[in-house]
Amino acid sequence: MTAVDDRPVASIADLFENLDVPEGLKAELLRGEIVMMAGPDWVHNMIVQSVQDQIPRARWDRLQTQDIAIPGESSEPQPDLVVHEHGAFEGPGRLIPAPAITMVMEVVSKTSADRDYRLKPSMYAAGQVDAYLIVDPFAARCVLLTEPTGSGEAARYQVERTAKFGDPLPVDVLVLTLDTSQFRTLPRD
Repeated sequence: MTAVDDRPVASIADLFENLDVPEGLKAELLRGEIVMMAGPDWVHNMIVQSVQDQIPRARWDRLQTQDIAIPGESSEPQPDLVVHEHGAFEGPGRLIPAPAITMVMEVVSKTSADRDYRLKPSMYAAGQVDAYLIVDPFAARCVLLTEPTGSGEAARYQVERTAKFGDPLPVDVLVLTLDTSQFRTLPRD
């Protein structure tokens, strides 16, 4: 005889909402898949701090460990940095709607490269986030994606601007030029 579980199946979003994430780990819901990863290292945190410090507080909210909601997606990513204009979102809640966000940033780690370069661009573009900045300490470069178009997995950014660490990177949506000269690198192995 086979036992059958008659409890209703919760949605993946409900499971994610109630997930008990062990200390030191980070969890994201990415297109219906729960992904856990180790917390960031020192180089990662210093890059996030450098970018955050260059974005003027007078106009922008600069948030770390902030979950976002992407309309039409079963995704609740937690970018390394979320930037939105004052008043674009006034809470409360755990999730900021992606269309209220001006820029998100991800710092590549050994385990996140595929997601950061291949999965997340279409997710953030589908959410109509104006700019997605990928900072890669292994390749010593930044990739800025702008002008989102499309929806779902077919969404993409139309413009890509790349800068090596040490080169200035204009970020037009924030009306600033990012100084990357203090970004540190990590070995590729």
